[in-house]
Amino acid sequence: MTTSISLKDIRDYIAQNHHLPLSIEHLAYIAGLSASYFGEAFKKAYGQSATDYLTELRIGHAKQLLRDSDLLLRDIAREVGYSDEFYFSRKFKKEVGVSPSVYSKAARQRISTFSVATMGNLLALGILPVAAPMNAKWSPYYYNHYHEHIHAHLTIFDTESEDNFRKLASVKPDIHIFQEEPSLIMVDWLESIGVKPIYIQTNNWQTQLMEIASAINRQNIGTQFIHDYKQKALQAKQAIQQVAKQDVFAVLRLCEDQLFCYCNQGIQDVLFTDLQLQPIDTQRQTCNEPMTLEELLAINPDRLLLIICPDASTRNYWLALQYVDSWKKLQAVKNGHVYVLPSNPWFEYSAIAINRMLDETLLMLTGKNPNPFPVSVHGILSNASL
Repeated sequence: MTTSISLKDIRDYIAQNHHLPLSIEHLAYIAGLSASYFGEAFKKAYGQSATDYLTELRIGHAKQLLRDSDLLLRDIAREVGYSDEFYFSRKFKKEVGVSPSVYSKAARQRISTFSVATMGNLLALGILPVAAPMNAKWSPYYYNHYHEHIHAHLTIFDTESEDNFRKLASVKPDIHIFQEEPSLIMVDWLESIGVKPIYIQTNNWQTQLMEIASAINRQNIGTQFIHDYKQKALQAKQAIQQVAKQDVFAVLRLCEDQLFCYCNQGIQDVLFTDLQLQPIDTQRQTCNEPMTLEELLAINPDRLLLIICPDASTRNYWLALQYVDSWKKLQAVKNGHVYVLPSNPWFEYSAIAINRMLDETLLMLTGKNPNPFPVSVHGILSNASL
């Protein structure tokens, strides 16, 4: 068994036994390594120490129990691997930003939304909405992870439909969050059934997140999420710079037989602001402009990121395009530096989408996967009390 396989087995072991007393010495012994070498190897392989990973799992499990059970604090502490409930409380507050009791109370808010982006922001704050848009085509990530755990699946195409009203009334949310200005009819109806409407008007994802956090009393969690993202972005930037160096990047969108020079706000934020990748001149701001193959060849970027519309005619053209001489002459094509991006999360603008874009960029360009397992805000552990 190689060291890398052994480290993966150890990581699996931690995930399965995080509720037990585990020490670095014990884990190193299982791996057949010295404690110091094991610690260095684990951090190099996974981007965080074994202790931090263990803490992440324990706190994630504690969040679930605080939301979904009526266990006493001392029982939750023991359940997740802490023998001292006071130490657990201090550790929880350090990691989450609020005490377990404050988190438990806030987690029981019932929140609904018509917006996919709002759902991404709520998940970043540790809240699973009781009602949200669920569609296997338009929001596959959220559908795959949460469709069984969200009681009411709303439609975004006709928000004021009788079906949406009926579903919202059935789950009795306390708050409904909009990211597009609601109609007076919708506001009046929500208020008539005791639901508080909140309209989030800011554009930047960080201010969106903090405005929602302020509305539901989760400012510390929002601040922690942003802090963690910035730290991860800095590490990703350093890793990517070792690979990409001074390479010039272009992001394209292919629709039917037309290429577009494309850059939305999320792409701008992640690629060209946080990671400081070098864009072609026309992508120093958001854009969606037609571009011919000849114009692309004249620019000849080192790396191409390509979003392909999912319709049949576009896919057929994409297959044909790869045999066109001028396409094959592109430096990025010659070097195998063409990366096809899925529409999700690259068309969504939320805290979770931005976090996923960062992870996917790091994986594409370096082969390093920062999240081999679902992290606590993304996976089943993020269920809020319903």
